[in-house]
Amino acid sequence: MNNMKSAQFASLLLISAFTFTASAGDWPQWRGPNRDGLSKETGWQTAWPESGPKKLWEAPVGVGYSSASVSQGRVYTMGNVEDKDAIHCFDAESGKVLWKHEYPCEAKDPNGFPGPRCTPTVDGDLVYSLSRHGDVYCLEAKTGKVKWSKNLVKGLGGREPMHGDDGSRQGWGYSGSPLIEKGWMLIEAGGKGASVVALDKLTGALVWKTGDDGAGYSSLIATELQGERAFVQFSDNDIIGRRMKDGSELWRQVWKTSYGVNAATPILADGEVFVSSGYGTGCAKYKIGPGALTEVWRNKNMRNHVNSCVLVNGFLYGFDEGELKCLDWKTGEVKWSEKSYGKGALMFADGKLILYSQSGKLGVAEATPDSFKQIASVQALKGNNTWAPPVLANGRIFVRSLDTLAAVDVSSAKP
Repeated sequence: MNNMKSAQFASLLLISAFTFTASAGDWPQWRGPNRDGLSKETGWQTAWPESGPKKLWEAPVGVGYSSASVSQGRVYTMGNVEDKDAIHCFDAESGKVLWKHEYPCEAKDPNGFPGPRCTPTVDGDLVYSLSRHGDVYCLEAKTGKVKWSKNLVKGLGGREPMHGDDGSRQGWGYSGSPLIEKGWMLIEAGGKGASVVALDKLTGALVWKTGDDGAGYSSLIATELQGERAFVQFSDNDIIGRRMKDGSELWRQVWKTSYGVNAATPILADGEVFVSSGYGTGCAKYKIGPGALTEVWRNKNMRNHVNSCVLVNGFLYGFDEGELKCLDWKTGEVKWSEKSYGKGALMFADGKLILYSQSGKLGVAEATPDSFKQIASVQALKGNNTWAPPVLANGRIFVRSLDTLAAVDVSSAKP
């Protein structure tokens, strides 16, 4: 590939034009508008009093690991109470319940982590969700009225994530968040011939399904690959590039993690892809080429168990199991590490990392490779195994415990 073609390829890979209708500061889906954990919001308040920023509201939502999506003044999340899943819609400012859609779904988890995992995806006037057992819903964003529903297993040939190839041990349930691409909704179903399915986003009609790979616990991410619209899938055993038009395969790379827990969303930049997983597996960066990936580096410096890194100005920030770290994107070298947050999640906005620990500690730190520089922190909620990432949207940070959603005010006018 000559230099001109290489430059064109790199430029194409960076294009990620999602079809969301979102105002500045909205966070309409998993990991934000581009599924990369990066926000363009500026001017929000980081000079917190000792007691932390003002808590605007908190509300019970049932057990689960769903994060928040924010669009047009509304915030959405999922939870489960007495074996009923609920998709909640709140007024983002007041916390008033605008609507709640419930349906039967067993919350029990064989590994002790009950409830749904999906973060709802908002696309204009519609919102999409997925239960741990494969129930897909398309609802009116304003009212919660059901437009259509499907089940990945019963209706489309999918297979819930499993610990073993023989299906003898159940996994943690479906975890991916629906991806909207033009007129389609895509989701990982994990069945033979139905590894990924594309449905008409307005009717739920099947557009195509493809692949035999088992479902991982990650979410699909769309981009341009090799000059055409495509998406990347992090299945139970592989990272795969697929054509958007029909799901056909462009390339794949084996990536095995214990129990098939490939959970973090891949990061795409500069014609390269970064993947990471826990259980001692580690991370790697690959150069994307025609039909194959070429390893640039691989190590165990970043082991993303359940949450993804962010890439900022040539450096990766993320949770290596129970330790926050900064890695050099070019080399994979550790620049610094910090243990005070334990296992957690993060996002980036306006030069800063917003950090949230699994025990409910919310903090802000400078996004710099020089050292860990915390600006502020507060115990926002009480909890354990709180893995939902924090969300900044329109001057508010939304955080989630196992069963409670809360909003704090970080608008510039009100510290």
